[in-house]
Amino acid sequence: MKEFWSEKAKRLTPYTAGEQPTQTMIKLNTNENAYPPSPKVKEAIMEAAGDLRLYPNADADHLRKVIAAHHGVAPGEVFCSNGSDEALAFCFAAFFSDSQKTEAEGGSTAWFPRSYPDSHVRTLDVTYSFYPVWAELFDAPLQTVPLKEDYSVDVAKLYGARGVVLANPNAPTGIALPLCAIEKILHKTNGVVIVDEAYAAFGAESAIPLVKKHKNLVVVRTLSKSHSLAGLRVGYAIADENLVSALRTVKDSFNSYPLDRLAQAGACAAIEDTEYNEQTTQDIIATRAYTIGELWKIGISCLPSHANFIFVEFSNPSAKQVFAALRDRGILVRYFPQNRMENFLRVTIGTRTEMDAFLAAVKEII
Repeated sequence: MKEFWSEKAKRLTPYTAGEQPTQTMIKLNTNENAYPPSPKVKEAIMEAAGDLRLYPNADADHLRKVIAAHHGVAPGEVFCSNGSDEALAFCFAAFFSDSQKTEAEGGSTAWFPRSYPDSHVRTLDVTYSFYPVWAELFDAPLQTVPLKEDYSVDVAKLYGARGVVLANPNAPTGIALPLCAIEKILHKTNGVVIVDEAYAAFGAESAIPLVKKHKNLVVVRTLSKSHSLAGLRVGYAIADENLVSALRTVKDSFNSYPLDRLAQAGACAAIEDTEYNEQTTQDIIATRAYTIGELWKIGISCLPSHANFIFVEFSNPSAKQVFAALRDRGILVRYFPQNRMENFLRVTIGTRTEMDAFLAAVKEII
C-alpha cells in the first residue's frame, strides 16, 4: 500500500546497491578499494572532531582548494558533494530537469527550464543503473544508446543529444574511452556532457584537462574508490564556473551543509598524500592484470578493464550458478540478471590474497 505517497514517489524505481553482508566474507561486490586509506586521514579526522558543535564550511572551501591544486584547476571550478552520487543527482537537476509535459497537459513547472524540452539526454544501455533513477526523479527525458556487440561504446550514437551522461570507465564493463572520443561528444552535444569518472584513477584518461576548453563539460569524481573513503562519502565535480554556480544553486535548495567537518578534513588529508595513493593504485592495477591473466589460463575471458573491477564472462556453468557457488564459499561478487549482462559477473579487485582465493574457488566451480 502506498497511502499518502506522491504520484512521483509511486513511479520511482530506486537504485539497488550491492549487498552489505552481515557475516564475514571476501567482499568483491561493491568496488571498494582493497586497501585502507592513508594513515593521515585518521589523524586529520581526530583533529577535526574537536569542533563538532560548529557547522562545517558550507562550500568546503579548503577542500575545494586542495582538489583544485591536485588537478590544476581553479577553486571556482570545483563543487564538493556528499559522494559523487549527490553531485550526479544535482547535475540532473541543474542541467537536465524539465517537465516532459506542458502545464496544460498536466505536467509541472520545470525547475531549470530549457529552450529544447523535446530533446533527449543520452546514456548507454549498459551502464550505472542510477542514471535512469535520477532521470525519472528530475523529469529528464532519457534515451539509452546500445553498446556494440563487444560492449564498447558506439560514440557516434551519442551525437546530437541535448545532453549526455557517460561513465568513463563504464560500469559495469570497465571499458574506457580515450579523450579524443570524449571531445567529439562535447563538440556534437547541444547541452551539458557529464563524464562520471568514479573509476578513472585506475588507468583511464581523465577528461578534467578538457574543462578549460569546453564550457559544457562536467567531470564528476569520488574518493570512495581511488582514496579508500567509501565510508566517508566525498565526491566532487569539476566544471566551468557557470556550471558550478548552477550546482551550488541546487545544493543550497536541498542542503547547505552536505559535507561534514570530518569528511572535509579526511578528504583533504587523503588527496594530499599522493605517494600513498599512487602506490595502492598501482598495486590494484597489478593485481587486476594478474587476475585477468590467471582467468585466461583456465579459459575464462573478461572485458578489458581500466577500473578496479573486472567483468567476467561465464557460460557453463552460468554466471548465475557461479555467483551462487562463490557465495556458498564465502566470496561475494555482483551479478546483474538484466539483459546483456546475465552472462557476466562483476568482480572487484581485492588484495592478492583475496584474488587468489577467488581464483581457487572459480577453478573448483568450473
